[in-house]
Amino acid sequence: MTARAIIERLRALGTPERARVSQSFFKTGPGEYGEGDIFCGVTVPQVRALVNGLFPLPARVMLALLHSPVHEARLLALLMLVRTYARGGEAERERVYALYLTNTRWINNWDLVDCSAEYIVGAHLLSRDRAALDALAASPLLWERRIALLATFHFIRRGQFDDTLRLAARLLGDKEDLIHKAAGWMLREVGKRDAAAARVFLDRYARVMPRTMLRYAIERFPETERRAYLRARRPTRRQRENARRMARMDDPQR
Repeated sequence: MTARAIIERLRALGTPERARVSQSFFKTGPGEYGEGDIFCGVTVPQVRALVNGLFPLPARVMLALLHSPVHEARLLALLMLVRTYARGGEAERERVYALYLTNTRWINNWDLVDCSAEYIVGAHLLSRDRAALDALAASPLLWERRIALLATFHFIRRGQFDDTLRLAARLLGDKEDLIHKAAGWMLREVGKRDAAAARVFLDRYARVMPRTMLRYAIERFPETERRAYLRARRPTRRQRENARRMARMDDPQR
């Protein structure tokens, strides 16, 4: 089946009302992070059902879908790539990983990152050198920085926290709320598995963490502890400078 035919199937499944809701929810207005994105109004379960029925697809079709202006087509392509990676041999996995990283400009909303980064980038780097994460974290592209953070979820699930903590420290000064949310979410996941490790990070950086990042990170902590960390986030200028200096010292790439 061609990419065009698959997109027509998506359009046939969609509804104008859901498309309007998605356009608003995913911030597609002028100046917003999803500016110009197009939705046909298909639910995620419907997209997953199509993946089930169409798998496997040739690489050229998946790539054409990933380059589509239609959001749900890109979502379908990424879910198909995740399944291809999971079921492929070593050579197939190398191809999927390379295709993913050379096409990040089309992985351009938080749901597209979150459904794929852990299962392709994280899975691929689990037993390999992880320098690619630092390159992604240093990218001017918001979505590549989010990919770096979300990829570490694969490690977190396996009790490996160092990369998450390093990248969260590196991105403390990031200007994007979607990065604050991603870093806080990953820190919360670390805390669910190793509260002591999360507390070491928070004790070091809570004063200078973006408020959203901190709130996400401490969401599962006892109320008294949450209040204490939030109160601590009122640093003096010297405390802010010291905390930023520590973050730079902790980051071997700087």
